[in-house]
Amino acid sequence: MSEGEIFYACQDGHYVLKFVGEVRLTLCSTIDQHLESLLSLDEITDTLIDLTETINIDSTSLGLIAKLAIKTAERKMPKPTLVSTNPDITRILLAMGFDKVFLLIDSLPTSVKDLRKVPFVEESEDVIKQRIIDAHRVLIDLNEGNRSAFKDLVETLENCG
Repeated sequence: MSEGEIFYACQDGHYVLKFVGEVRLTLCSTIDQHLESLLSLDEITDTLIDLTETINIDSTSLGLIAKLAIKTAERKMPKPTLVSTNPDITRILLAMGFDKVFLLIDSLPTSVKDLRKVPFVEESEDVIKQRIIDAHRVLIDLNEGNRSAFKDLVETLENCG
C-alpha cells in the first residue's frame, strides 16, 4: 500500500491540488484544513484537482473534495476541474454525481511544476469523526444513490461515543 500524500501549487490565481497514492481517512484533517485555508484566499480564481497518481481514494476524502466544489460554487467561481485517468476512480466519481459539481477530464491539460507538499495534520478522534460525518453528508446531498449508501454510516458515527 502506498501511503497517500497531497501536493499543491498556486500561480496567478490558478490552484492545483494533487493526490498521490492511497488517499484515506487518515488524511481527512489534512485535506479539510488545507481546503478551508484555500477557500479563505480571495486571489484564487479556479481550482484543479489531479487524481492521476491516486491509487485509491475513500469516501471521506471524496466528500471533502465535493465540499470544495460546493464552496467554490457559493463563491461564484467556475466549477473545479477534476482529472482522473484511473477508470475505477472515474467510475466512482460518476456514480457519486461528481460530474454535476466538477468538470471531469481524463488527462492533464498542462504540466505542473514547483509543487509543495501539504503538511500532515493530526487531530483528536472526535474531530476526525466529525470531519468524516461532514464529508459523508456532502456525498449524501449529491445524489440519492449516495444517500442510501452512506445514511447508515453517518447515523452509526453520530450515535457512537
